[in-house]
Amino acid sequence: MLIKLKEFFQTEIAFNTSKSTNAQQQYSLEQACALLLMEVSNADFEESSLEKEKIKQTLQSLFDLSNEKLAELFERSSQASKDTTSIHPFTSMINDNYEYDQKVNLLKLMWKVAFVDGNLDKYEEAVIRKVADLLYITHRDYIQVKHSAEQG
Repeated sequence: MLIKLKEFFQTEIAFNTSKSTNAQQQYSLEQACALLLMEVSNADFEESSLEKEKIKQTLQSLFDLSNEKLAELFERSSQASKDTTSIHPFTSMINDNYEYDQKVNLLKLMWKVAFVDGNLDKYEEAVIRKVADLLYITHRDYIQVKHSAEQG
């Protein structure tokens, strides 16, 4: 498993922006966002088809993916979420490539995944809080997007 995880980071996540193409960088960002959404879904240790569908819809609209690309991204992110022990590499990539407003939007999408089944689990909230801290999102914006997502 450790070898598998190492290979994942070498091929999908760890990249030098001066050596990577825009397509590789975009794919890595898509992977990072998808993994963070998966982390929210998996936090409560329950398989929720509503959450999985919300993640797919979110990724589809966020990145304008074909059905084939969406299925591939979803499957890889789902497996990576099970294998990873740290979200830091993913949040670092997002910090390096996203503006503050984009990071706040990602946080809002994470909240929407957490609320889609009508039950906010304390572990889902903890994951979102941790991501918010790692993305340097202010507490004010954290609370604002939480309430916004909760209302619909």
